[in-house]
Amino acid sequence: MRTTALQPNMKDQLTLYVFVSVLFVVGVVFGALLVNALTLDQQQNLAGDVEQFIHHIQEGVLQSGGDTFWDRAWFHAKWLLLIWVLGLTVVGMPLVLALDFLKGVLVGFAIGTLVRQFAWKGLIFSLASVAPPNLLAVPAFLIISVSAISFGLYVVKNRLLGRFGTLSQPLAAFTSSAAMMLVIILGAAAIECYVTPLLLKWAAPLIVGVSAGL
Repeated sequence: MRTTALQPNMKDQLTLYVFVSVLFVVGVVFGALLVNALTLDQQQNLAGDVEQFIHHIQEGVLQSGGDTFWDRAWFHAKWLLLIWVLGLTVVGMPLVLALDFLKGVLVGFAIGTLVRQFAWKGLIFSLASVAPPNLLAVPAFLIISVSAISFGLYVVKNRLLGRFGTLSQPLAAFTSSAAMMLVIILGAAAIECYVTPLLLKWAAPLIVGVSAGL
C-alpha cells in the first residue's frame, strides 16, 4: 500500500523535474539568441569587457581562492535562499519558475557571447569558465526549485483546499533539501574560486590572438 501510494508522488516529482529542466534549457537557448539582439555598440562594449577580462587573466590579476570564495558562496546562497522563501509563500511558485528561466538565460547569454566573439575557441573558453561551477550549481537550483514547487502544491491541495494533513513533515523535508543544496552550492563556489581560475589561465592563450584582432 505504501509503495502504491508513493507512485503518484514519484510521477509528479519526475514531471516537475522534466518541466523545470526544459524551462532552464529554453532559458539557455533564449539567452544565447539574445546576444544577436544587441546593438552594434552594445556588442562592441561587451567585446571590450571580455578582452579586458582575458588580459587580466594573462597578467595574473584575476582573484582566486579565499579572496572570493565567500563572495561567490553568498551570491549563490542568496539565489537559493530566495527560492526557499518563495516556496514558503506558496504564491511565489511562478516566481520560482521565472528564476529557473532567468538562470538559464544568464548561462546561455554568457556562452552565446563567447561563442559569437571567438567561435569554437569561445566555446572552449566557456567550458572552462561557465561550465565548472554550474555543473553543481544548476542541478542544486533545479532540485530546490522542484522541492519548493512540491511544497507549494502540497499546501494548496492538502491545507487550503482539503484542510487535512500536517505541514511539519513537508516543511522539514523542504528545509532539509535546501540545506543539502546549500552544501552543494558551497562546492560550486569552491570550484569557481579554486578550479576555474586555473582553467581560465589554460584557456586564455587559446583566444588571445583572436581578441587581439577585435
